[in-house]
Amino acid sequence: MRCGAPHRPAGSASDDGKMAALLAGFSRASCRFHAARSALAAATALPLRCPAAPLGPPRPLSFSAAELVRAAPGPLRPYLHLMRLHQPAGTWLLYLPCTWSIGLAAEPGCLPDWHMLSLFGAGAVLMRGAGCTINDLWDRDYDKQVARTAGRPLAAGEISTFQSFVFLGGQLSLALCVLLCLNYYSIILGAASLSLVVTYPLMKRITYWPQLVLGLTFNWGALLGWSAIQGSCDWSVCLPLYFAGVMWTLVYDTIYAHQDKRDDIVIGVKSTALKFKEDTKQWLSGFSTAMVSGLCVAGMNCDQTFPYYSAVAAVGAHLAHQIYTLDIDKPEDCWKKFASNRTVGGLLFVGIVLGNLWKRKNSETVEERSESR
Repeated sequence: MRCGAPHRPAGSASDDGKMAALLAGFSRASCRFHAARSALAAATALPLRCPAAPLGPPRPLSFSAAELVRAAPGPLRPYLHLMRLHQPAGTWLLYLPCTWSIGLAAEPGCLPDWHMLSLFGAGAVLMRGAGCTINDLWDRDYDKQVARTAGRPLAAGEISTFQSFVFLGGQLSLALCVLLCLNYYSIILGAASLSLVVTYPLMKRITYWPQLVLGLTFNWGALLGWSAIQGSCDWSVCLPLYFAGVMWTLVYDTIYAHQDKRDDIVIGVKSTALKFKEDTKQWLSGFSTAMVSGLCVAGMNCDQTFPYYSAVAAVGAHLAHQIYTLDIDKPEDCWKKFASNRTVGGLLFVGIVLGNLWKRKNSETVEERSESR
């Protein structure tokens, strides 16, 4: 007798047999049911008893540059990182001086040339990418020693030096195609900036003022945009605008350099952040004042109007707030302040466009007064 089985009298053996047969039938039916359930689960690829991960809220659809780069095919991704396509702040800072110049060169009462704005936008993406590639080729050994840059494709070994040179050649070839769409004066003027693009990364080894050389490089569009529209540069407008852009670069790139100052000391490279140290805010205030002065001179020399000067005042206020609230010892705050300079450039561009449209309103008022006389 099985342990735990109920005791039955001997005469009930036939009943026990019937009961055993019934239980066996139930067992076979249960096996067939479980087999059918397993087959159904395999066919539908839905496991019946698998501990599923908890479902979080649906991820919002994003069209940010970083998300687009992340969604790119794997073999392409290191090249997109090499040209910093996932960090578009630098591209905007290269592009915006071009938009200022194109806007100022427009005819009174007219919007900027959208074809030129698009052309210069493509050129800014390509040339910023080429500049970053050149920078990483020069700095690949330094980048390995800095926590923030150790993951860059060249420093991390994701791309070889040869592949980077080939990629650089492709970017420069496409940028040349964009440049050849401009007039001859602008082609020569644009080609002249290439020496600055190539030599800028070396400056941090030579001088504490690499940010000045970057300013001379990044703001070349303040000259090129005007010449692309007008056929040549009006130096009374272009030079003050270019000077203002260089001062602006000294502001935002000094802030940017404070992120890496500890690593820069260790590896032996120079920057304005290391030169200015605790006096950084005083220097930035001086550069901001010089920038606003240059913008005012450029505006006066091309007969700009009230909206333009309102935008210049807003730019000055933004820079003042930026400098006042800056914490040079917090890298995350330095990055935030650096990236906010896109707003500075955008404010000025809007002011230029509105100021140029205002010129037509003023001219119509003058004409009406002369006719009434």
